[in-house]
Amino acid sequence: MTRASAAEPRIQEGLLSLDALIAGTERPDCGALATFVGTVRDHNEGRAVTHLVYSAHVPVADKLIRAIELEVQEAHGVPVCRVVHRVGRLDIGDAAIIAVARAPHRAEAFDAARAVVEAVKHRVPIWKEEFFPDGTSEFVAGCSLVEEPDA
Repeated sequence: MTRASAAEPRIQEGLLSLDALIAGTERPDCGALATFVGTVRDHNEGRAVTHLVYSAHVPVADKLIRAIELEVQEAHGVPVCRVVHRVGRLDIGDAAIIAVARAPHRAEAFDAARAVVEAVKHRVPIWKEEFFPDGTSEFVAGCSLVEEPDA
């Protein structure tokens, strides 16, 4: 099994591995492990979805995910917070994002895992394009790097 490391890219093109991320974040001082795996579903907003394509500005996305991990560690008092996000074509059931948080106790681990996923989904330049059975596609609103001005 490949061990995840701090040097491991946060943006990856191949299949993501929860086992590798867990193994790479082991800590004897942490009794709690919270994980989140976001997978591709077969529908969105009442429309069937056949697959997704995620794209990203990889250097910026990787750097920002690392910064978010550190922010969440500090804010929630957890020693470990790690996220990997996939880019490229993903089929139904494929993992798109995996997050791991480790802490001495469960409350902090749960809170950190949720916080890191929410921050990545809203702040990192990763774009999701959904493809439909009729051959059309559209990008999904999500990444909000700038606030919309008031109308």
